Amino acid sequence: MESKQAQSRFIVLLGAPGAGKGTQAAYLEEVLGIPHVSSGDLFRENLRNETGLGKLARSYMDKGELVPDEVTIAMVKERLARPDCAGGAVLDGFPRTIAQAQALDEILAETGRRVGIVPYIKVPDDVLLARLAGRWTCRQCEAVYHELFNPPKIAGKCDVCGGELYQRADDTPETQRRRIEVYFQQTTPLIEYYRDRGLLVEIDGAQSIERVQADLLAAIQSGSQS
Repeated sequence: MESKQAQSRFIVLLGAPGAGKGTQAAYLEEVLGIPHVSSGDLFRENLRNETGLGKLARSYMDKGELVPDEVTIAMVKERLARPDCAGGAVLDGFPRTIAQAQALDEILAETGRRVGIVPYIKVPDDVLLARLAGRWTCRQCEAVYHELFNPPKIAGKCDVCGGELYQRADDTPETQRRRIEVYFQQTTPLIEYYRDRGLLVEIDGAQSIERVQADLLAAIQSGSQS
């Protein structure tokens, strides 16, 4: 039982919107050779393939209701049972609550596995907001710009066609600020849950992508040796 745990790496990656979780999860998937299991991708896969769980999820979504935890947990359980997860997985977007974290523990314990480390990519709120709320789109050709990372040559004008740039409703600072607030309301108890269990490792997400990658890998390798 212990040898299987030692050979398996189950990593729960935490971080607010704009922290760069998706980029880092893809990096860990490549470097560690374990799949990136994203809750969003799982939902899309089940809905697209019209699986039993996908149809069940859609029955709630079509009524404008939240999909119950049991459905999400069942999707994750099915995914982690596939052969490519035998050596571990990078979980992104699940768990979101303590109840889901406990369900994950039970799923893994059934096969003698466990969560090994929980890196929390920590980024100050103002940096998150700057990353999320700086997006502008061209009304004519829909080219996308970012105030900080990919600004247009002339403010308010598209480099490609000269069209007017505007912010979509979900790109405004107000919307993104609320998105960040909701994340922390939901996830702070989960962060403390993993901290209390000695699994949480904070990573400075305000650094360059490469520096975050290096810190993540060092934390995971250190955790696997302890």
